[in-house]
Amino acid sequence: MNNQNELVDLEELGLSTEELFASVEHDDVESEKITAPRYSYWRSVFRVFFRKRINIVILALLALVIIFAYVYPMFSGYDKYEYLLDSEGKHLGPSAAIERRGFSIHWILGTGDSGQSTFDAIWHGSRISISLALICALINMTVGVIIGAVWGFSKKVDIIMTEVYNIIGNVPYILFISVMVLIFSPSFWTMVFAMTVTGWLSIAYFIRTQVIIIRDREYNLASKCLGTSTVRIAMKNILPFMTSVIVTLAATEIPSYISSEVFLSYIGMGLSEMSLGKLIYEAENAMVTPGWQFEFWSPVAIASIIAVVLYVVGQNLGDASDPRTHM
Repeated sequence: MNNQNELVDLEELGLSTEELFASVEHDDVESEKITAPRYSYWRSVFRVFFRKRINIVILALLALVIIFAYVYPMFSGYDKYEYLLDSEGKHLGPSAAIERRGFSIHWILGTGDSGQSTFDAIWHGSRISISLALICALINMTVGVIIGAVWGFSKKVDIIMTEVYNIIGNVPYILFISVMVLIFSPSFWTMVFAMTVTGWLSIAYFIRTQVIIIRDREYNLASKCLGTSTVRIAMKNILPFMTSVIVTLAATEIPSYISSEVFLSYIGMGLSEMSLGKLIYEAENAMVTPGWQFEFWSPVAIASIIAVVLYVVGQNLGDASDPRTHM
């Protein structure tokens, strides 16, 4: 047997050159094509996200929350004072309410201090609380991400914004919101203004820190040498690499606004509208009254479920948005 490293004399094979070799046509266009499968970022994100079955369950819960918060109130005909004259129909537990008014989804959580349906009141308030959280998150995340990207990339902006952050960022956020609510009427848009006027600052500072980590990489330095503006480098070269970080940050922000609204309403400084926080505030006495506890703990449980579902969905979507998980 010949050694693998031993040269073979082709003449010993007795074959012609045409039989040993064949010409291959060359196409410049075909040679540039990549044979690897096409990569779609968002398709990979959803593939990784739905790989975990728990995410399907959480999404189903989120869809159920959205339906009850935004669709159900349109058909429930909720009126807080509809049963005000029914003195014996107030502060009833689920079984007592169903026994008195018949079996219906309206009475599965009992009645409130005006004889109203606690179930209907909770979802009517959930719509206001969720809308407040989503609007505040949209405004704060948009402003915070854009300013944070420029802040982290431009050293001139960094000098100014760092001083602004050192002054305003050290004021307790809840205290600032409370003062704003006291100055203006505690309406929905007043709360939105109070939560967003400085709420973007901490987000911008976080984004700035992340941008500083990657701003001096070779491709960014090359873009800067070619005359690309700071804003364009920040928007095109940096932010697309931070999608998972931004999604994860949004996942923590949205539930925090619901928690802040509930807390402010619980201490009597929240919305004038019937939000989840307002429901909990009005049912405070029911917490210590025998037989009335269901009236207090129902909105507390629903508020907790909404916050947890939004947080888990956002966190898992943030993990799936990391390209390192797409392998």
